[in-house]
Amino acid sequence: MSAEEFLPAGRLSLSKLRQAVQGCQGCDLYRGATQAVFGEGRAKAQVALIGETPGDVEDVEGHPFVGPAGRLLDRALHELGADRSQVYLTNAVKHFRWRPAERGKRRIHQTPTRTHIVACRPWLVAELNLVSPRVLVALGSVVAQSLLGPAFRVTKSRGEVLPWPQSAEHPEDFPADDAVLVPTVHPSSVLRADDRDAAYIDFLKDLAVAFKAA
Repeated sequence: MSAEEFLPAGRLSLSKLRQAVQGCQGCDLYRGATQAVFGEGRAKAQVALIGETPGDVEDVEGHPFVGPAGRLLDRALHELGADRSQVYLTNAVKHFRWRPAERGKRRIHQTPTRTHIVACRPWLVAELNLVSPRVLVALGSVVAQSLLGPAFRVTKSRGEVLPWPQSAEHPEDFPADDAVLVPTVHPSSVLRADDRDAAYIDFLKDLAVAFKAA
């Protein structure tokens, strides 16, 4: 499975990709999702933040990071003197993966599989090549492993400025020779933390490193 055949022909642009992704059937997730959620933000941003997959709110509204985790991310960006108009926000997987709750109509988030991430990779590659950010922030282990390989551990390297693309799994995909990657946790993990205040401070420190590197 791959999204490669669903990318538009000819010269690419973010607007063309955003339109074409709605017809993607590169993996099975499109069947259960309301819509594909493509990246948004500054077209030539210095910092790109990459999440795992849209959540329930994102799936309904069609925009990345607009649920509880997105509000926390907005707060962090504001404290760093930035906002989402200055960065590029996207996800490694463009469709929401979920299962029904045992009771009620609530949809429970499920982590995308390696197959889903690989299938959706052409969309991520295409948009990052167009934005060409100086710093890529990997939000969570799923994203970091999709970019740097399955052996990578965010817990050991969070907040570090790592060379890009030398350590990447597919370096040929990203032509920006001077780009770097900063791994950190996903903002949703901050919301789940026992000590949310401490987790938020650590998350903010990681983002500060990324913006300094830009």
